[in-house]
Amino acid sequence: MSHDPTPLDDSPFRSEPSTRDQAPQYVLPLVVRIERAAPPARTDALETAARAVLVMLNDERSRGDGEWAQAVRDWQDARIRKVVRRARGAEWRRAEALPGITVTGKSAEVRVFPPVPLDGWPRDLARLQVSGTELEDPEPPVDADPSAPVLWMNPELGMSAGKAMAQAGHAAQLAWWELSDEERAAWRDAGFPLAVRTPGPDRWRHLTASRLPVVRDAGFTEIAPGSCTVVADHPALR
Repeated sequence: MSHDPTPLDDSPFRSEPSTRDQAPQYVLPLVVRIERAAPPARTDALETAARAVLVMLNDERSRGDGEWAQAVRDWQDARIRKVVRRARGAEWRRAEALPGITVTGKSAEVRVFPPVPLDGWPRDLARLQVSGTELEDPEPPVDADPSAPVLWMNPELGMSAGKAMAQAGHAAQLAWWELSDEERAAWRDAGFPLAVRTPGPDRWRHLTASRLPVVRDAGFTEIAPGSCTVVADHPALR
């Protein structure tokens, strides 16, 4: 497992122009299962999406000479885009038939696929809707375990569940890049535990002023370029 941190001034999540904009652009597709009768809880969907990104990065097919490795490298060399679409019933079954990995949370199912060209989505994924991922938490999330990684969402930004899932995935990826090989292995072996929570405004200001990884959105959808969306608070990075 190689340690491949991304320098802060060349972050693929920043809005400023960089050499990453000159590379062919790829996107990491994620599909969340949303059945009408039993939609997942919002927080669980966000956490499951973040774990799905980590599972994809760690999969043997994504590394070395694996069948997905070149696509993953091309994706990480450009602006890192993640797009979350929703599926149910036959749509979900068609998505499951495509090469990818399904990650299951308490109530959520998210399938992550190897990166594809920005304009080259498989037909069965391209036809899925991006909008409509307005999920709710039936009960407020319990306090996060301070010994486990926490992805802190900006309390001042209103994001759809799909957008927030992509942002949580970005934050998990930033944390992954910052860890040593040993720290990555420990996280992987534990099953990638993590929590997604929203702090109060005062704590958010403290978190963004810390040295923890911060996602600054490129502004492709929903929010303004450069917006701080998530802070990746991994215990090894504190």
